[in-house]
Amino acid sequence: MCEKSDNHFGQAGQMKSSDGNFDQVEISECRDTIVVAACSTRLYRRRWLIVFLFSSYSLCNAFQWIQYGIINNIFMKFYNVSSFAIDWLSMIYMLTYIPFIFPVTWLLERKGLRVIALFAASINCVGTWIKVASVQPNLFWVTMLGQFACSFAQVFILGMPSQVASVWFGSDEVSTACAIGVFGNQLGIAIGFLIPPVLVPNVDDINELAQHISFMFYITAAVASLIFLLVVFVFQEKPEIPPSLAQVALRHMPTAQYSYLASISRLFRNKPFILLLISYGLNVGCFYAVSTLLNRMIIEHYPGEEVNAGRIGLTLVIAGVVGSLLCGIWLDKTKSYKETTLSVYLLSFVGMVIYAFTLNLGHLWVVFLTSGLLGFFMTGYLPLGFEFAVELTYPESEGTSSGLLNCSAQIFGIAFTIIQGKIINHFSTLAGNIFLCVFLLIGSIMTALIKSDLRRQKANSQPQTEGIAVSMF
Repeated sequence: MCEKSDNHFGQAGQMKSSDGNFDQVEISECRDTIVVAACSTRLYRRRWLIVFLFSSYSLCNAFQWIQYGIINNIFMKFYNVSSFAIDWLSMIYMLTYIPFIFPVTWLLERKGLRVIALFAASINCVGTWIKVASVQPNLFWVTMLGQFACSFAQVFILGMPSQVASVWFGSDEVSTACAIGVFGNQLGIAIGFLIPPVLVPNVDDINELAQHISFMFYITAAVASLIFLLVVFVFQEKPEIPPSLAQVALRHMPTAQYSYLASISRLFRNKPFILLLISYGLNVGCFYAVSTLLNRMIIEHYPGEEVNAGRIGLTLVIAGVVGSLLCGIWLDKTKSYKETTLSVYLLSFVGMVIYAFTLNLGHLWVVFLTSGLLGFFMTGYLPLGFEFAVELTYPESEGTSSGLLNCSAQIFGIAFTIIQGKIINHFSTLAGNIFLCVFLLIGSIMTALIKSDLRRQKANSQPQTEGIAVSMF
């Protein structure tokens, strides 16, 4: 990578560098190939502010996904609805994603990251204020409407970490940046496990309960409003000079030759990506089911432990945050995408088996320990899947590949949550967790079958003086 300060173009076909000399820039277009013979790349300090802002509005949105489910029994009492109705306040996040991800990724390709960020932060903010108006026992439909708005905002968030990382970060730090982007979502889930049981205690007086719920909703709305203002005034589309050779090549692709539908078609013909698409959905779908039903599983074996159920969820996610960051750093150092992804997947399966068979032992400390083990690998898998997908599909858009991965996760998440909930109701939590173990084993086998073709790494490894060749299909 050649890193320069701000550059200014001199005469046609040349670029003036900081030392006053001209670096020859030759761009020759053939029928199917663009060759960039020399380039300039630069890393901006602002990239850390961009990824922090993204993580912040992702955190606020993810908090709201789980804030109902972790105190499922309390909201059942307040709104006088079934546990399945409260489960839908979480599952609406998954259901909304499926039909809207395709128009949103199309919008990303046409309008870029800043427009997507503005949509995400603004819609999330609107959803929080709708929920402020829903704190009455007969207004369950209003709180569902607010949750739907937040779930719609999630469509503009969930698949973006790899896109933000690729657009703003260099090839030696892109996996770490993606992990930081995922970190915001995970931290939001962690806070969603921890804070609601503390702010909304299980009291019998409905008026008092309404005050506690209202206080939680107002805090969320205030935070969402502040983040929205920061996005409006601070979030930037992309750096003036690209951070990596892969991004240089993408910027020189004529946009007229790009077709979103053709890109989708190519992805579905990419066999390694299809295997990853299904295996990613199985793993993350299991995580969604465990998170949504955690309160029910803990309360069944440890009655009255709503606060500890939240702390167990916090342990699950915080361990995953550590796993995500370590895996991101490891990928940047080793570039061993398939080996790392397969190892973490297998350990997720092992962690799920241990969690399933120790949940009913009667010792909460054991549940804390096994949840941490499960979370470290299952949640730590998230950025691995994103980055492996980008490698397998380059030069396709990171937003498109990540969006498809998340769509798969939402589909499996809804199915697993409903089926595991029914199994728990009719049989036991052990049977429900064994159900998930079976699919994690299947996902591990599928991951082992993926042929590792690291296309982005090949693009970044091209010597700068030799040029970069990018197929234009």
